[in-house]
Amino acid sequence: MLKKPPLGLFITGTDTEVGKTFVASLIVKQLTAAGHRVGVYKPVASDCVSDGNQLVSEDAVHLWEAAGRPLSLDAVCPQRFEAPLAPHLSAIKAGRELDTERLRTGIEAWADECDVIVVEGAGGLMSPVGEEDFIADLALEFGYPAIIVTSNVIGAINQTLQTLITASCFRDGIPVAGVVLNDVRSIDGDISMDSNREEIAKRSERPVLSRLRYEQGEFDDQIDWMEVIEASRRIG
Repeated sequence: MLKKPPLGLFITGTDTEVGKTFVASLIVKQLTAAGHRVGVYKPVASDCVSDGNQLVSEDAVHLWEAAGRPLSLDAVCPQRFEAPLAPHLSAIKAGRELDTERLRTGIEAWADECDVIVVEGAGGLMSPVGEEDFIADLALEFGYPAIIVTSNVIGAINQTLQTLITASCFRDGIPVAGVVLNDVRSIDGDISMDSNREEIAKRSERPVLSRLRYEQGEFDDQIDWMEVIEASRRIG
């Protein structure tokens, strides 16, 4: 049986470049400020940068810094690849092989080191991490409620609902704690940004927890993330 922290959140998105890391890091900072020992885990990353003799995931660095640098960067993200491709393809391009077992067991480094862990996936739920695995497989196996990060642009309603349907239908179903709308750009004429939250909330069984405004470091709403976790566990 996988040894892992009992409490956590799994941060996923409706697509790439929706601000998962920014949202995840803010959640980590708030949990840390509330007095919790927070672990951070990104099972795999591609599009990493070279730093001397090693590859560094900038996403992993942001998560690690937000948590106050617990353990090590290797514990945060054990598998890192350079090419901006799906992780298993990035590994092949580097002449390596993605270790699908390590995707899962890497979290065990945090089992006794934190009260709660924030896991960030790569891409969306159906992003492949191997020939047979998707990010959704990891979310399901870890069992933590998911936070779906949605880019607050026109199309957000469709993308969010599609992701929620995927979560509910994937194998035994992935628990979802809620949705966070992230303004990845200024309004710049996109009037949907001010109606997306209400429109998604009307059509979703899971709550829209908050909106994160462009270049702001705080959510619109005060959120007790431990209560979000506990509420999701009660529903699940």
